[in-house]
Amino acid sequence: MVVVMKTDATDADVERVAEKVREAGGEAFVSRGRVHTIIGLVGDTARFEAIPFLQLPGVERVIRIGKPYKMVARDLHPQPSTVKVGTAEVGRGSVTLIAGPCAVETEEQALASARAAKESGATILRGGAYKPRTSPYSFQGLGERGLEILAMCRAETGLPVVTEVLETRDVELVAEWADALQIGTRNMQNFALLKEVGQVRKPVLLKRGLAATVEEWLMAAEYIAQRGNSEIILCERGIRTFEPSTRNTLDLAGMAVAQQETHLPVIVDPSHATGKRALVGPMARAAVAAGADGVMLDVHPNPEEALCDGPQALTPADLLGLAADLRAVAGALGRPMA
Repeated sequence: MVVVMKTDATDADVERVAEKVREAGGEAFVSRGRVHTIIGLVGDTARFEAIPFLQLPGVERVIRIGKPYKMVARDLHPQPSTVKVGTAEVGRGSVTLIAGPCAVETEEQALASARAAKESGATILRGGAYKPRTSPYSFQGLGERGLEILAMCRAETGLPVVTEVLETRDVELVAEWADALQIGTRNMQNFALLKEVGQVRKPVLLKRGLAATVEEWLMAAEYIAQRGNSEIILCERGIRTFEPSTRNTLDLAGMAVAQQETHLPVIVDPSHATGKRALVGPMARAAVAAGADGVMLDVHPNPEEALCDGPQALTPADLLGLAADLRAVAGALGRPMA
């Protein structure tokens, strides 16, 4: 059960509802959005139904949701949400291009990638300062120095930055530098981390887990929303299947299902889904044609010299050409590029 507060509801109104829930032996989780404050109820639904919520000041409506995810469900918010990352918006009204280096390696490499992203029309810069790698001997990222370089890129290009956070202890630090926090595929079910970013007033880009169902993905988003942060962008980045010819299998049907089930924007990462430069373009175009709210692409000035995921990285020229294709596909569907 979820209680939706009126736009002019006061903190006292919200606390009054929460107190009624606690008196009924339940827990109340408050999520403050840009328009509404939503209170998620956990406990005995029968006891909650005896509470006259609609008679309390500031309450707009009460919704009973039968799905395991409540606060991210389309039932709660029939109209798709738009998430603001710095000055950029991600939502159903347009197609957002996010681009940048998979990993920040040097100032020169990161700035060249950021300039390419800007020139292509990207409105958000991606870049990894902390890199979770399968091998402990692979490049792990520059850490805080990488965050500083990303801030330099933002200062020059004006693009807001999304970057991954790996551990709860680093959330506050990364949030100080970044405009949005990314939860990567390996951490999709790191529940302590999900709860921690749920308490930060920065948008969260949540990637689907390597072997996660759509429901598990949405339940991970629910952990974030339940802690008070409803500014969430979902990212389909491929799932692991029996097929060895691509790095992962890009699940565009799963992307469409997620859009039907939740009000959150859903984007696609064809770079990590395919792992091959030649496949990134076809899958990016397919994602936009299928209705994705955005695509996230890797770019590197010299992919052959990349310290991380070089085979999937586009060159600046590749990115420029693909961006033009994406604008054409989006335009054919009546959706502008953000």
